[in-house]
Amino acid sequence: MSHTNIEIKARCKDPQKIREFLQKAGADFRGIDNQTDIYYKSPHGRLKLRQGTIENALIFYQRPDQEGPKQANVSLYRTGPQSALAEVLSSALKTQTTVKKHREIYFLDNVKFHIDFIEELGYFVEIEAIDTKGDIGIEKLCRQCEFYMKQLGITPADLKSRSYSDMLLEKDAL
Repeated sequence: MSHTNIEIKARCKDPQKIREFLQKAGADFRGIDNQTDIYYKSPHGRLKLRQGTIENALIFYQRPDQEGPKQANVSLYRTGPQSALAEVLSSALKTQTTVKKHREIYFLDNVKFHIDFIEELGYFVEIEAIDTKGDIGIEKLCRQCEFYMKQLGITPADLKSRSYSDMLLEKDAL
């Protein structure tokens, strides 16, 4: 399954404020997912295996490293919670890093919100305006992402350009 996102990642100073906004807006709370993302070396883009209590998938995505709303082209293959894929992939590919996170998942229509706590990095919020059928369009996805950034009080200083895997790799290099 391939789709397009317009998304942001930002440092989250007050997770409770985000929760309260989403609850007041009538967001569909999907639950708390304890996820392990195993990133594999890829000649381009990012390849990760997500193992969680809610979401399990092999995900390949390409997205520029820039702050603010950015387009991500995503290919996703859903797997089961006890998939042997980690063993197969680790036998064939080099593991780059592993990201462990505690993720709260919410939806408002086609917009997905994550409140993430990343071991070693702290709290973040992600907004993903998702077009799974190709009928929403990039402009509307951008408007949705920007609207929710304003509603949540996300400032340019809060925005992060890099993936959690890159941030952990940079932290480990220090």
